[in-house]
This record gives sequence, C-alpha cells and structure tokens, in this order.
Amino acid sequence: MNRFRLLVSFIAFPLALLLGTGAFLLLRNDRAAAMQDSKSDRITSGRRPYPRFEMEVLVNGRPLAEYHARGRTYVEALRGAEYELRLRNSSPDRVAVALSVDGLNTIDARHTSAWNASKWVIQPYQTITISGWQMSSERARRFYFTNERDSYGAKLGQTANLGVISAVFYREQRRVAPITEATPTYRHDRQSQAPKSKAAGEVGRDRSVVMPTPEEEYAATGIGRSVRHDVRWVNMDLDSRATADVTIRYEFYSGLRRLGIVPKQRQPYPVQRREDARGFSPEP
Repeated sequence: MNRFRLLVSFIAFPLALLLGTGAFLLLRNDRAAAMQDSKSDRITSGRRPYPRFEMEVLVNGRPLAEYHARGRTYVEALRGAEYELRLRNSSPDRVAVALSVDGLNTIDARHTSAWNASKWVIQPYQTITISGWQMSSERARRFYFTNERDSYGAKLGQTANLGVISAVFYREQRRVAPITEATPTYRHDRQSQAPKSKAAGEVGRDRSVVMPTPEEEYAATGIGRSVRHDVRWVNMDLDSRATADVTIRYEFYSGLRRLGIVPKQRQPYPVQRREDARGFSPEP
C-alpha cells in the first residue's frame, strides 16, 4: 500500500449536490520517485463510456457531442469558449482521478505518469466538475479552447500532447485517513503571471461567442480567468493498478473534417443561417 496526499475542494456544483456531498479530492504521491522503478501504470483499456466511470466536456453547462472513430472519442473544440470537465463515479467505491489536459496535470501542471500524478478524488456515486487549472489552495484559472500558440502548454514549453484530455481512475484500498494539515505545492509560478492574449480573454468572458477557425489552426487549451476554488489535502491509500482510463481528443471543426471524423457539410454559423431567414415559406 502506498501513502498519498489528497487535495479536497469545497466547491459543489448542482449535480454533485444531487448525487452526494459535492466534495472534490486531489491525489499526489509523495513516494513516487522511490517507487518509479518498481511500479508502472497498468491501465485497463477499453472504449468509453465505462459502465462506472465517465468524463464529459461541458460548454455553457452542456456536454459537447462526441464522435467515436478510429477507436477514440472526439469532440469539437469551440474557439474561445470556456469549458469544464465533468467526472462521474457510478461505483460504490471512492476513487482518485489523475486528470490531465494537453499532457499537463490539472492540479500542478506537471507532466508525469498517471500513478505519480496528483489526483482528484470522487466519492461513491458522485459527480464532480473541474473548471480550470488549480493555481493555489484558493484559486483556479479557467480552461478555454484556443490555438496552439496561445495555449498553456506553449507558455510552459510543452506542446507534445496538445489536444488530449485524459482521466485515469484508481480505487481506494481503505477508508480515507484523518485530514492532515499540509502545505501543497503547485508548479504554476512563471506561467501564472503570463498574460493571455486580449482577444482570447475577451472571448472567454463572453461564452456565447463562437468564432470560425482558420483551416490550418489546431486546438489547444489556454489558461483563462481566475476563479475561486478552495481546496485542501488529505491522506489516502490506492490500488496500484488503475481501474479505468478515459481519453478524449478535441479539435476544431476543420481538424475533425480533415481527419474524416465529421462530414464536410454542416449547419452554418448562426449569422450565416440568419441571412437565409424569411417571413413566409416559399410558394409550392
């Protein structure tokens, strides 16, 4: 058994309130360096959704449509739109989730294995929603869809895994130990001060705006506006074998079209659709 430190979030979303206590948990392995040679990520693979564990990408509180192709799950990134990640635990067990966006841990921005990563914890039959990068024990900064140049990964010099959201679930071995007073660490020092582009910030504040995307741009996730998100650390023991993993690929529409995931024709943007509106139906 291995000892972990976990971060607990006290922000409860409406759905979480309906399903349980609404508390979020984060996991970090303090003994990861010593065990790296003897432990490895043994992930139970399979096609999502899993019977007991799910992840959805939400924009304006609604899940994006999913496309299943090539053995993967894709969603369309809406440029400039803020998004959230909804994680659901439909099992009777408490679980810890290593959650990464663009290859970066959503808690501390590190690029590690799932086993060594800090993790969120979900109570039995609970649903939680993660809306941004955790910057401290009190603040987070929102996820939003942008291009590669404006991405958080580009600010950190890590662009090898852009366009991927991954959640790896681990079951608890035994009940959570009493909460400990510990000082968490976050690796957001230099990037937390990095200014995002004005255009991206303006679009992020108005989430109803969806902008057309140039054909050659690819989607990534930016580090957006700061929001309140209180957290604390607790202790927990996990099974070393992952129970499940869920991965979602996201691209702008142009990228999904080039991959053959979506058809070449689709509904036009709202302004173009409105130009074709008329008062009465044409005569037969």
